[in-house]
Amino acid sequence: MIETAPFGRTGHQSSRLIFGAAGLGGMNQARADQLLETVRTAGINHIDTAAGYGESESRLRPFLAHYRSEFFLATKTAERSGSGARRSLEASLIRLGVDSVDLIQLHQLIEPDDWEQAHGPDGAVEAMVAARKEGLVRFIGVTGHGTRSARQHLSSLDRFDFDSVLLPYNYLMTRDDDYRVAFDELADRCAERGVAMQTIKSVARRRWLDDAPERKFAWYQPLATGPALDRAVGYVLSRPQLFLNTSSDATLLASIIAAAGANRITPTDDELASDVEALDMVPLFDGGVLDTI
Repeated sequence: MIETAPFGRTGHQSSRLIFGAAGLGGMNQARADQLLETVRTAGINHIDTAAGYGESESRLRPFLAHYRSEFFLATKTAERSGSGARRSLEASLIRLGVDSVDLIQLHQLIEPDDWEQAHGPDGAVEAMVAARKEGLVRFIGVTGHGTRSARQHLSSLDRFDFDSVLLPYNYLMTRDDDYRVAFDELADRCAERGVAMQTIKSVARRRWLDDAPERKFAWYQPLATGPALDRAVGYVLSRPQLFLNTSSDATLLASIIAAAGANRITPTDDELASDVEALDMVPLFDGGVLDTI
């Protein structure tokens, strides 16, 4: 079974492996139902989806009709205005077939103009606080991609008392000194305030090469099932504060579950560095144009 830990100050004992439901968006209902049974059997009790993940929320609806009480349910909105965020949340509740979600997250809140609008008068933050008072959501979080996400989350926590943050984390990203320092500062701030820290892109290898022959189930090329993936998962979970969101490549779900289980390893820096060299791993984000995805 998967280890659990307090999800920040929410009071929920979450599995440290969170099911990232983006992969459901492109599959049929039968395949989604099968995958969700794997999630439940593994002891994962936390699902993370988003309004922008294709049909993901709709694919979750039949499962949640039976098992809603067993899961901490999170979704996201990319809207920055208060009215837009409210409409997005209400549409998510309908698609999910639920009266409320445990966590609503402001998705990819990184760009300065977006950030100011969301935090300003009649912005998304204000609207989600109102939704929380109405019982439509219990907690409010913020997410981000790219090398700017850690610093921007620090600014967000200065502006509003978010309950969770989500951002990329893997060994390759920590070789970027600026990102590592910012991430560690954010980790300290989150620990002080009881803010939950979720990570993504733990098993990323690189962006797809143009001539890559493999079928593509994620926008980036993940590590394949094997020792390098096991070490990548073990690296993230070796920090007790962190939760790991599974890859949008659902074909890797069983491998990630196994890597996060009772036989989880804690790799050495030398082992991880060897994987980077042997597999020609390249960071997904560059601090510039590649940060926008």
